[in-house]
Amino acid sequence: MPLLDITSLPDPVLRRKAHKVTVFDQDLKILIADMIDTMRVAPGVGLAATQVSVSSRLIVVEYGDEEKGEDKKLYVVINPELTFPNDEKTIGVEGCLSVPGLVGEVERYRDVIVHGLNRYGKPVKIKGSEWLARIFQHEVDHLDGIVFTDRATRIWQPKSEEQIEDV
Repeated sequence: MPLLDITSLPDPVLRRKAHKVTVFDQDLKILIADMIDTMRVAPGVGLAATQVSVSSRLIVVEYGDEEKGEDKKLYVVINPELTFPNDEKTIGVEGCLSVPGLVGEVERYRDVIVHGLNRYGKPVKIKGSEWLARIFQHEVDHLDGIVFTDRATRIWQPKSEEQIEDV
């Protein structure tokens, strides 16, 4: 599959609210496959359609906690909606494929429940905690025209030895 160009700030597409997906056709399947390949090569752990200049409510996420011995799991969520089962929040350092060269401290909910549709239009419900919850919140923010720097309490350019996963 061809790799897609990842849009960077200040491109206005990153500031627009994405449109709901209503058609599940071959073009959508191709977009999903291309987004997955692009995310993996970038490399990142998540990618929103708006980051590849497509105004559709679609995200792909691939994550597994290596410290816990978890294999990576791929999530494709169309028209995602987030709910939060509790008020517990945590601060973590985030980077972004659309904001190269910067990272920041962002407060997010520790736990999230994602409701949406899979690539076949079937309902999905995903529960995520900690880093996975952070990734989902970061990617859904993109669909609403929000970039992590909008939420960050502190932003900086990491030193070359700092390892921050871009979401």
